Amino acid sequence: MVKISRRGFLKKGIAGAGAVAISPVILSSPVQERNIIYRTLGKTGLKVPVVSFGVMRSDNANLCRAAHDKGMRLFDTANGYLGGNSEIMLGNLFKDYPRDSFILSTKVKSSTDREGKPTDQATPERFMELFNTSMSRLKMDYVDILYVHDISNTEFLDYKPIINTVKKLRQEGKIKFIGFSTHRNEPAVIDAAADQDVWDVILTQYNYRLAFIPELNAAIKKAASAGIGIVAMKTVAGGFLDRERTKPVNAQAALKWVLQNPDIHTTIPGMTAFDQLEMNSKIMEDFTLTDQEKVELIASIDEPGLICSGCNQCTAGCAKNLPVRDLMRACMYAYGYGNPAMAKSLLEELQIPEDPCSDCDECNIKCFRNFAIRGKIADITRLQKVPFDFLA
Repeated sequence: MVKISRRGFLKKGIAGAGAVAISPVILSSPVQERNIIYRTLGKTGLKVPVVSFGVMRSDNANLCRAAHDKGMRLFDTANGYLGGNSEIMLGNLFKDYPRDSFILSTKVKSSTDREGKPTDQATPERFMELFNTSMSRLKMDYVDILYVHDISNTEFLDYKPIINTVKKLRQEGKIKFIGFSTHRNEPAVIDAAADQDVWDVILTQYNYRLAFIPELNAAIKKAASAGIGIVAMKTVAGGFLDRERTKPVNAQAALKWVLQNPDIHTTIPGMTAFDQLEMNSKIMEDFTLTDQEKVELIASIDEPGLICSGCNQCTAGCAKNLPVRDLMRACMYAYGYGNPAMAKSLLEELQIPEDPCSDCDECNIKCFRNFAIRGKIADITRLQKVPFDFLA
């Protein structure tokens, strides 16, 4: 049997992209007379365009209005995005729209430790406090999808205090569908969720630079076959290949690559500018990868990039058991997204002090991407000295 390196597998997968994509459902849309490609979001029955709007970094109502005019229907936010301003903006925008003309998803995070296990702070009362705040901001009687945010440990999938809370919300009609998002340990978490009769939708990281695509694809296929809707985030792999932001990822090609997987029902790329919206709206009608786009993606694989590939080689190497992958995500937020406030929020959530590696004699972590892990951690944790007011 011939062994293929992770990089070799990624390159082979990109070169063959398109072979697995099945014929999409194309519905003639009344919006600007366009042929938008739709997929059904699992057992929810929701027919959604293959490109939706990730409103993580945008509080621009005009941009979201233009996206709706172009046929985007699912708008994804969270309780913590932009300090709540993302939800406030969407609530003000959509309060006068017919309720069946858009789909809203939001996220509420419950307290976890560094291993992703629930803490004694993961209470129904705290979860409901955050949920009610989100509903007040959104000015809605219900949200279509509520995600339990950032599940990375399979133990949380069985944590009754929160699972029973979201089930009750669905029974009360305050949410239509139950989901969770995941940034870490995705294959195991998704695989386990597929065996439960709880989850309607899963929001997962998915992009061409991940080191565990075979395992992730298998878990996604299992979940989709069980009727769970699959939504992809982090589709453009951090946006840039360098912290100086001189080497942009080919965002169009990266998003098209994601959609070659027919089990990905929709995507939520973040958009902050009208040119990004224009590019993504075209992909709603045609996500065929050109040969040149494949070449560009393959060429970029050997760049270290800004997004962690999730190979987990670093997990056992850290003497302090730091959440290295999450710390690399904070670096991506700061340098790829240009959003240090989001990075600082993640650091505080992780309870990471400034330069936690300073008293280590040497770093034993080996990175698949050749990230200078110790230096990146020292760099990003400098934000702990900076007040939020200076970052907003």
